[in-house]
Amino acid sequence: MAASATKQSMLMLASLLVLIGVTTGSFYDSFDITWGAGRANIFETGQLLTCTLDKISGSGFQSKKEYLFGKIDMKIKLVAGNSAGTVTAYYLSSKGEKWDEIDFEFLGNVTGQPYVLHTNVFTGGIGNREMQFYLWFDPTADFHTYTVLWNPLNIIFLVDGIPIRVFKNNEANGVAYPKNQPMKIYSSLWEADDWATQGGRVKIDWTNAPFSASYKSFNDVDCCSRTSIWDWVTCNANSNSWMWTTLNANQLGQLKWVQDDYMIYNYCTDFKRFPQGLPTECNHN
Repeated sequence: MAASATKQSMLMLASLLVLIGVTTGSFYDSFDITWGAGRANIFETGQLLTCTLDKISGSGFQSKKEYLFGKIDMKIKLVAGNSAGTVTAYYLSSKGEKWDEIDFEFLGNVTGQPYVLHTNVFTGGIGNREMQFYLWFDPTADFHTYTVLWNPLNIIFLVDGIPIRVFKNNEANGVAYPKNQPMKIYSSLWEADDWATQGGRVKIDWTNAPFSASYKSFNDVDCCSRTSIWDWVTCNANSNSWMWTTLNANQLGQLKWVQDDYMIYNYCTDFKRFPQGLPTECNHN
């Protein structure tokens, strides 16, 4: 009987720990809803966040912390149906005129046509490093994980753990790299039908409003972060292997597959845009 009671107690404790694990790191703890007048909301005891867009306003949120390097995961389910003219933005950004930024932007489309995943990297307020992709799945049918791995060596964009883009630190070749300005995480759902879908040719259909995007399973465990300028979370390079991660051979193969089969725009091959020569980093990939 004693052994049975002990086993039952252990099972109850395990169940309690699972429950605690599920409810920690909630959106309540990690983010502030910053705009939208009630159009962004947190549900399921902090485990689900939704942003909505209607004819009056979109909505958005930002992280309580700032980050200087990290591996950051978010599961997102995008606007379903006719999402033309909508943009779901998910990015890191610093402040000021010479800000740094790392962008995921999801450009909606008419029903049955693929979303465009738009990526960009800004350093010192200068971007112009767009790469765009179609996805190999329907991003509106379920949640998928979108990851930024940002360290002193490179910025890696991943989708469900598969690398789609790498921006390397090319400071040795005179290319600025984001490494000094802490960034917050931002996300928003907003109207951009002047450019988002087929260059603005397809406008938003408000009869489908409100539009909604959903977020869950945020993870910033592998990060250097702060809640104030005095309150850094220490980053031990020996224990945080993400700090020195680059792509291994298998990941390089995955990257090639995505870029060969799903990339639809690469600024590093746009000779018309850069008639005087491609940006320096394009020759040092």
